[in-house]
Amino acid sequence: MQIRDLPYADPGVPDVRSGTRFLVWLGRRQLGGQVKSLLWGLVHYLGIAGLPFGIGLAVQAVVDRDGGRLALAGALLLALGVAIAAGDVMLHRTAVTNWITAAARVQQLLARKTAELGSVLTRRVAAGEVVAVSTGDVEKIGWFVEALSRFAASAVVLVAICAGLLLHQPALGVVVAVGVPVLALAVLPLLPRATRRADVQREKAGRATELAADTVAGLRVLRGIGGEELFLGRYRAASQEVRRAAVHSARMWALISAVQVVLPGLLLIAVVVHGARLALDGRITVGELVTVYGAVALAHHPLRTFEEIAMAYSFSRPSAKRAARVLALTRTSTTTAAGDGERRATGDLYDPLTGVRAPAGLFTAVVCGDPDAAGRLADRLGGHPAERPTEGRVHASVLLGGVPLDELPLETARTAVLVQDKDPVLLSGTLRELLDVPASGAVRAEDALTAARCEDVLDALAQASVDTGGDPMRTRITERGRSLSGGQRQRLALARSLVADPEVLVLDEPTSAVDAHTEARVAAGIAGLRAGATTVVLASSPLLLDRADRVVLVHGGQAVAVGTHRELLAREPRYRAVVTRETDGELVVDTVREPGTVALEALEGESA
Repeated sequence: MQIRDLPYADPGVPDVRSGTRFLVWLGRRQLGGQVKSLLWGLVHYLGIAGLPFGIGLAVQAVVDRDGGRLALAGALLLALGVAIAAGDVMLHRTAVTNWITAAARVQQLLARKTAELGSVLTRRVAAGEVVAVSTGDVEKIGWFVEALSRFAASAVVLVAICAGLLLHQPALGVVVAVGVPVLALAVLPLLPRATRRADVQREKAGRATELAADTVAGLRVLRGIGGEELFLGRYRAASQEVRRAAVHSARMWALISAVQVVLPGLLLIAVVVHGARLALDGRITVGELVTVYGAVALAHHPLRTFEEIAMAYSFSRPSAKRAARVLALTRTSTTTAAGDGERRATGDLYDPLTGVRAPAGLFTAVVCGDPDAAGRLADRLGGHPAERPTEGRVHASVLLGGVPLDELPLETARTAVLVQDKDPVLLSGTLRELLDVPASGAVRAEDALTAARCEDVLDALAQASVDTGGDPMRTRITERGRSLSGGQRQRLALARSLVADPEVLVLDEPTSAVDAHTEARVAAGIAGLRAGATTVVLASSPLLLDRADRVVLVHGGQAVAVGTHRELLAREPRYRAVVTRETDGELVVDTVREPGTVALEALEGESA
């Protein structure tokens, strides 16, 4: 796989049973790139390892005044220099390719999982952790995958150096053969403590990132209540904890680096002292001493990769664990049965967990006293259970025409049921691009904008357009629609959902950010445009509820009453408590009053 061929047509199905298994899976998926990097690493490191032999041969040729051997040594050194240069260039190219392609694979896997889970992702995983996985963790995982082949090449070369010295000069080779493995393994006792400190640092950094993300997301609210300084102080404290943890971790890694410098130095001193005595005794030549000295000195370079792979694994293992935890999330609680791809779901939408039913072709409103419960119900209706089933607990799938949504392929389920949550996101681009979504083609963009009452939004975009001739459809919308008000963003998102024209449209509080007058017009627009289509609205606004064909009251996680808005106002005190915001005292009084009087007063208040 080359960088120019990215992205992958299919990034594969990862092994997410653990962080280590995920790293192994990544390495196997990039076996070709790893082999290339290993081979070029061998060329590079063997070239470095051969330099002492060529230098020793040249020194001994000078001592012996042998011009032929000196020329041979010169040619050998030239060839080794070419091998080192070529190997270094190609090793860097292949290693960087492995890094980027591994990171790209992980990012594609995360993007695919994000698209699969949708808004449910941040219900199961903290937003800060998602940010950490998709940014810093991806880089650390790519680092380990890239360093793996260089480490393997270094290990092979160190074995070759020890074996070569044992054959070339056994008296000194034994010292090197014993010392090099000690140097390579000397840092192992320090790694667990270094890893623990690094884990603590990353954990604190993740909490700080999550705190920053939440603060930025709620900055407008914080300014409204004057809470900037409070959260700024919290973030300062969190960042100071991260700094202290980073310093604490860096001290251990500095100790590991010191060990990697001191021990090779001691081995080099031992080799020089022992070799000098052997040379003085005439047991080895000067050239052989130079060869052994150079081999030990240059062995320091491949030895550094042992420290690097230890650091890369220590940093990438928790990153891979977090990535595996995100990638292990599923939208379903059951497995897809064979042949489900050919099944077509149509009919009533029914949730067996709560008892909520939305008959086909009707406008159904659902009233929940708890906004969080409404959000979880919206996710369930879209085939996205907010949490995985616990042992012993039934977690039945939502049925569409009797077919479980969880058992349908994702594309089929998404085509059948579209859920718009209470905080929809607008991507940057023109308004035409925003409304260019997979759709049935039965609803025009103009009709959807009219139904969502986006006239003022179109006027604002037309006035903001400088180089598009006042055409609002060609005006660019900034990231997340930050240049628009909350109500304008909400209505544009509603128009996008209406254009898609799914078989079942689920809207969670679609008018929570607009005024009452606009809300009434939007409710009429939804009812008119979706006439004859299955629509579910989770809301507590009387203006929306009065437009619904039927209203379902959910209390305590169960559907407890069904009827029209006016019927429920008249006969259901719990419904009135949610819709009219009655207090407990008022609710007690209402229970002994005439139902017709209560309904009339509620409707009169609604009209006012």
